[in-house]
Order: sequence, then C-alpha cells, then structure tokens
Amino acid sequence: MAVLITMPMGMMDIAIPWALKQYIDTISSGGKVSTISVYMPFLIVGFSIMQSAFTYITTYVNSWVGMKISNDLKYDLFKKLMRCEASFFDKNVSGTIQMRFNSDVDTACVGLLNHLRMFFTRIFNSLSLIVVLFIISWRLAIAAVIVLIVALYPLTTIRKRISDVVNQTFFSGAAIATHYIEAFAGNRIVTSYNLYDYQMRKISNALNYAFKLGMKMIQRTGILSPIMHFVIGVGVAVIIWMGSYLISYNLLSAGGFVAFVTSVIMLYQPIKNMGNNFNAVQTSLLAIERVFSILKETPLIANRKNAIPLASIKDKIEYKDVYFAYEKDRPILKKINLTIEVGQTVALVGNSGGGKTTFVNLLPRFYDINSGKILIDGIDIKNLELDSLREKIAIVFQDNFLFSGTIRENILLGRSNATRQEIERVVKLAYLEEVVAELPRGLDTNIGERGVLLSGGQRQRLAIARALIKNADVVILDEATSALDTQSEAIVQKAINNLTKERTVFVIAHRLSTVRNADKIIVLNQGEIVETGTHTDLIKKNGAYTLLHNTHLT
Repeated sequence: MAVLITMPMGMMDIAIPWALKQYIDTISSGGKVSTISVYMPFLIVGFSIMQSAFTYITTYVNSWVGMKISNDLKYDLFKKLMRCEASFFDKNVSGTIQMRFNSDVDTACVGLLNHLRMFFTRIFNSLSLIVVLFIISWRLAIAAVIVLIVALYPLTTIRKRISDVVNQTFFSGAAIATHYIEAFAGNRIVTSYNLYDYQMRKISNALNYAFKLGMKMIQRTGILSPIMHFVIGVGVAVIIWMGSYLISYNLLSAGGFVAFVTSVIMLYQPIKNMGNNFNAVQTSLLAIERVFSILKETPLIANRKNAIPLASIKDKIEYKDVYFAYEKDRPILKKINLTIEVGQTVALVGNSGGGKTTFVNLLPRFYDINSGKILIDGIDIKNLELDSLREKIAIVFQDNFLFSGTIRENILLGRSNATRQEIERVVKLAYLEEVVAELPRGLDTNIGERGVLLSGGQRQRLAIARALIKNADVVILDEATSALDTQSEAIVQKAINNLTKERTVFVIAHRLSTVRNADKIIVLNQGEIVETGTHTDLIKKNGAYTLLHNTHLT
C-alpha cells in the first residue's frame, strides 16, 4: 500500500513544468491566456495538498509496516537465541549478541523501508518527468537521460566499497556495547579495584577504532555525491546550450524550453544526494544478510526426527565410552564409563579443570559428546525430546542466575502452574520462611536484577526453592555451597537435604561435608575416572581420593 501510494505522489511533480509551459508559450506568442492556464495555479495548489496528504499516509503506513516486521523479526531472533547451544554463548560476547539479535533488525527493517519509500517516490517521479521531457523535446531528453545514467553509475560500486567496512563497523559497535554491559555488570569490581582509568582506556580505544572506521567509510563513499553533483552540473549546462540552439532553429518553443529546464532540475536535484541514501540502503541490505544468516542457522543441539518424550527416569543413567572436547585435540573427558542407579547420590571430586562440571553439563545436553553414549533407561539421550529431558533435571549452581522480579516469580520459573500451597511448601523446605517474613511484601518483594538485593545464602535458598518446585527426577548440585560462609552453608545444606530426598543426585563439591555420605564418589583427574567407591572404601585405598581428602576436602 505504501509503495502504491508513492506512484501518484511521485507523478504529481509534473504539474509544475506543464503549467510553466502553458504560461510561457501563451505569453511569448502574445495570445490570450486560456481558461486552463488561469486555473493552473489552483490545480498546482490542489496537487500539492494531495501530495502532502499522500506523503503523510505513506510515511505512517511505511512506519507501521517497518515496526511490525521489526518486532516480528526480533521475536523470531529471540526465539532462535533461546535455542542456541551453550557453545554459542561461550564464543560470543554480550555486545555481539545484542547487536546481531536486536540492533541489526532496526537497521535492516526500519532503515530499509524508510529509504525504499523515498526511492520508489523518486523512481515514479523520475519516470513521469522523463516522459514529460520526451514529450517536450526528444532530442534534449536523450541528452538528459545519458547524463542521468552517467551520474548514477558510481552507485553501482557502493556495495563493493562498503561491505567490509560495514561489517567491521558492526563488530566495533558490538565491542562498545559490550563495554557498557560490563561496566554495568561489573560496577562493584570497577569500584573496589579503582579500575576507572582501565575502563576508560578500553572504551577510548573502542571509540577511536569506530572513528577510524567511520572515516574510512567517508573516504570510500564521500566522493560519490560530489561526482554526481559535477556530472549533473555539466549536464544542465549542456542542456541549456542545446536548448538555445533548438530555440534558434524553431525546434523548441520558449515555454517548452523553460518547462524542460524546470523538469530537468526537478529530476536531477534529488539525484545529487542519492549517494548518501543509497549508501544507507546498502548498509540495511548487509544487515538483512546478517539477520537471515541467523534465521537460516540450525541449532547444533536440537531434537532428532521422531525423538522420544521422556516420561520419567525409572532405572539408571549410563555413561559409555564418553569422549568430549570443547576444542579439537584438547579432550576434557576421555573414555568415561559409569552407571548411576536411580536414587543414588554421586559425588564428583578432583582437582580444578578435571572435567567435573563438564561431566554433569553433558547430561541435560548443554553440549553434545564427541563419541560414546549417555543412556537413560537404555535410551541414548540424543534420541530423547530435548525439553522433556531437561524437564527431568534440576540444577543448582554455585552462582545461580536470578531474574529481575519478585521471589514468587523466580520460584515459579521452576513450574509456572504451581499452586499457592506448593509455593509455601517449597519456601519452607528451602528455609526461606524467615527471609520472606522479614520482607515488606513477602513473596512479592522485588529482588532486583540478578537478585542483587538478597544475600548469597538467600539467593542459593531461592534457587533451591526453584529446583524443589520443579520436582525433577535428577538434581545436579554444582558446588552449591562453596561460596558461602559457615553459617549460611549450614542452612543451605539443610535445604539441599530436602531437595535431594528420593532423587538421583550429582554433587560437585570441594568440601568433605557434602561428599562423605554419597553412595558413590567419583574421582576425576585430567578427564579420566581414576577411582570410584564410597568414602570409607576410598580412604582405605590410600590413593587419589585420600590425597584430595587430606588437602582440599578438609
């Protein structure tokens, strides 16, 4: 609709040169002014009113369409982002993600559509004016069109000139965005370590790099508009010279000449500045390519065809010859073989970097193994529906992410349809009752971004409440108490005991108190299982576990 409206809007400009021709020809011939000529000023005013109305309508409709498409694309991209595998977030900084999944859409949609409206208006305007030129004088029209083609030719080189600079500019913008995000998230570190100068140097370097790219863009494209100005200036001069010649031989009337020159000026004037607009359109097109490259991507970790829903875990979990590496030829886990019966508590211990966290991250398929199999009740987890698999696993990390909002909202993230009674129950089991009772709005108290208004122990208990309400078959505790003081740890450990009752549990820990009572302790060293057994059995062996016990676990 917006494009169709540009047709009459662009064509209405022919009224002015046509009116001039009528006036000049009548006056120069000494004849009586015709009725049409008398009313021509009013017709021009009428055309102008209609053109203004069309301009408003097409601007409104175009903006509506642009924002609708932009919102739909952002929604689709965010949906895509939510399904990206963990390795994607490992490799990309927050600024790049924000630019690729959000800012690029605005550049692609709103920017492109606004410029397309202008281009369509100018195309129909130019076509109608060219028709008028040929009606007035085909000789001059041919010269005018040749000048137009020569003036527009430099635009064909814009894409080659700017594509690499635009992409570099995109990443420089992403780097700047990352600095702002880090300044916000790490504000306390900046303050406590007096990192003001360090942060200012980083942003200064990023801004200077963006400045250099901006100037490189000007160097590559800034010459286009001056070239077009020069060519068009020469063209107008040629047309005036030719027009004078044609008038002298009575091949063109004075009115026709004035109308022709007016039409040429109206045709050429927008073209002079089209270089900058065309530059912006090419930038939008490159942004569209980046957007569609994301939409075309298939997540590395996704459901296989005919994936099986996992109703519950009834028998056991098995790791068979599991091999995994984040980077080629740098294995993190090597030939892992382990069977965990339902209801068992398995503790994973070992030196830092031994592969403990990676071991548990493979079960919910945060990453896919390179070789081997992980089986649940004899079924390869790659053949299970991803959502149903993750629905059966609850995780409590060392540093749990809490979303901005209330305590109630964060608990309900575990299961959105939980009843009031169920919420109250998990609050009690997670030892959050006293915390909630002391808050002015209880469960509906806002906890700030990332739960900043709660203490470390309170955040852990809230995370445990979230895991409790999920009521998953498997619980993973990834050093859930290692960052807490002794008093907070004691309370959180009670909450953990409630969470792990009658469930299959994986515990990663550095403290003896969370390992001693495990049904099975796994000692991981350099990605391999070096010992397996209960606390008592392993102490008797006087091997790797005993060494850890005497150094790290006490």
